[in-house]
Amino acid sequence: MFKPKLIQFKIRKNRTDYMILVLIIILVVFGVIMVHSASKVSAELSYGDSFFFTKKQIIGAVIGFISLIIFSFVDYHLLEKFKWPILIVSIVLLGLVFVPKIGVENYGAKRWLNLGITTIQPSEIAKFAFIIFSASVLAKNYNKVKTFRGILPVAIFGAIICLLIILEPNMSITMCVGLTVVFMLVVGGVSLKHFLLFFIPALALVPFLIIIEPYRMRRLVAFLDPWQSAKGEGFQLVQSLYSLGSGGFLGKGLGASRQKYLFLPFAESDFIFSIIGEELGFVGALVLIIIYAMVIWRIIKIALNAKDRFGCLLATGIASILAIQVIINIAVVSGSIPPTGLPLPFISAGSTSLVVFMSAVGVVLNISKQSKI
Repeated sequence: MFKPKLIQFKIRKNRTDYMILVLIIILVVFGVIMVHSASKVSAELSYGDSFFFTKKQIIGAVIGFISLIIFSFVDYHLLEKFKWPILIVSIVLLGLVFVPKIGVENYGAKRWLNLGITTIQPSEIAKFAFIIFSASVLAKNYNKVKTFRGILPVAIFGAIICLLIILEPNMSITMCVGLTVVFMLVVGGVSLKHFLLFFIPALALVPFLIIIEPYRMRRLVAFLDPWQSAKGEGFQLVQSLYSLGSGGFLGKGLGASRQKYLFLPFAESDFIFSIIGEELGFVGALVLIIIYAMVIWRIIKIALNAKDRFGCLLATGIASILAIQVIINIAVVSGSIPPTGLPLPFISAGSTSLVVFMSAVGVVLNISKQSKI
C-alpha cells in the first residue's frame, strides 16, 4: 500500500469527504447568483433576455452535478486504464478548433467547438486529461522519475497540449497547463537537474510569446501603467480596479454593481471577481477566497491519504490546477499580473469549465472514498 512519507491526515475509512461536496455546492450556487447579477444588463441588451447567461449556468451546474455524482461512484483507476484514449481525444478536440465551420472564433481566438446545440472549450478538457495521463505515467515510473526517459512522456505531451492551446491563441490556459506540467514533475519526484532543463527554456519562452504578438505587448504595457491607456488597452483593468475599490469593506449590496452596466467587459466570466468585490466588498471576497482555500486544503489531505501513488498524484494535480487558476484569475482582476482571460472555477459563466471542474471533484470524492488511514 502506498503512503506518502510526509504528514499523514486521518480520513475515516471508506467514507466520502462530504465537506468538499458541501463547499462545492456553495460555490456553484453562489456562482449562479453572481453570474445573473453580473450579466443581466448585458444579456438583456445583447439577447433580449436578462436570464440568458443564468440559464446556461444553471444547465451547466445540473450537468456538472450529475457528472460529479457519476465520477464519485466510478473507480478512479478506470481513468488510469483509459489514459491514452482520454489524452488522444483531448488533443484531437484541440486540433478541431482550427477546422473551418467546426471551430468557433470569437474575439480573434479559435477556442470553441460548435456542437450544434451548444459549444465546448476543448482546452478545459485537455487540462484534466493531462493530469490523468501525467499522474499515471509518474506513478508507474516512480523508480525512473530521476532519469530523463522517465519524465519524457509527461514533458512531450505537456508541450504538445501547450502548443495547440497557444496557437488558438490562449495564453492564460497555456500558462495554467505549463505550470501544471512543472508542478506534476516536482511532486512526481523529478531531479533538480532535469527540472531546470525543462523549466528554464519554458520560462525564457514566455517573453518571446509576448513579444511576437502585438496585442500581448500592448497588454503588458497597459498593465505597467493602465491609466496611460485608460480608454484603450488599459480600459478593462482600470474598470476592474474601480469595481473592486468602490466595493469597500462590506460592498454596495448584492445586485447593486454599477460596473456591470457595460463598463466592465466580461463581467460575468473572466472578471466576475471584480463584481463580487464591488457588491459584497472585501469581506465577501475574503470569504470566497477562504472557501477556495478550504477546498484545496481538503483535496491535498485526500491526496496524502490516497491508497496508491496514482490516486495521490491525481488528487494533487486537481488541487494544483484549481489553485493555479484561482490565483491567476484573482491576480489579473486585482492588477497583480498582466490581464489575461481565465475563468474563476465554479463561479465564472462557462458551462465547459463548470462541468469539467465538477467532474474532477467527483474523482476526488472517489479517491476519498477509497482512502485508508
